Amino acid sequence: MADEIKYEYKTVQTVRGTDGLVISKMQKDGWELVDQAQGMLRSTLDFRRPKKPLPRLLIGTAVGGLVILAIVIGVAAALEDRVEKKDESDKPTAANASAEPSATSTPTRSAAAEVITPQNNPEFAALLKSPDSCDSANPDFATKYKGKTVAFDGSIVNMAPHGDYDTRYDFLLGPGDKGPNTGVGPAFKYEDVNILDLKLTGTEIPAAVGAGDKFRFIAEVGEFNADQCILFLDPVSTEIR
Repeated sequence: MADEIKYEYKTVQTVRGTDGLVISKMQKDGWELVDQAQGMLRSTLDFRRPKKPLPRLLIGTAVGGLVILAIVIGVAAALEDRVEKKDESDKPTAANASAEPSATSTPTRSAAAEVITPQNNPEFAALLKSPDSCDSANPDFATKYKGKTVAFDGSIVNMAPHGDYDTRYDFLLGPGDKGPNTGVGPAFKYEDVNILDLKLTGTEIPAAVGAGDKFRFIAEVGEFNADQCILFLDPVSTEIR
């Protein structure tokens, strides 16, 4: 039928306890929850929303745009080739190049190794107090500081085996000391790590760790999963508190 509604579908896995936030976020984007299956650690949410037909005028415009883009790329390539040939003729000889000092400064070791903490970074301090792990501050922070190292006092919110392994785990972490009762800050996650990966430090290293244990986490910032409202971290070291 010409007027039959066509849907697009999306399946999202969430950490237990964040289902409501994820459902609310998806509904704001026009998605309808059609099924929900709960596991021990994760929930699987199935959504759908009507597909939006692409106007014919827009399709024609897009095709025309591609043709223009191809022409522009061809012209730019030709100009770039001319510039490269000119640069080759202007390059100094090896003897002259070695005599000229480099204008590029090397970053200092201290700047490269700077660790972001709530004390030296107001954005991180505000993030740790945010009441919503789906807030836009989470992806903004992940994008800006991906690959950087952060340090904060926190605790294990949840811990569960990763897949079929009994020596590798997924850790859900939160700021503060409340463990499973944590109610503020991002939903930090270490995924598919073993206990050795935590690099535990301190005067008394425990034989095992679990939900509620308190640590000083030092980790590298990874991606933010907007569907699950999870901010991934990679452990650098974990100090007993």
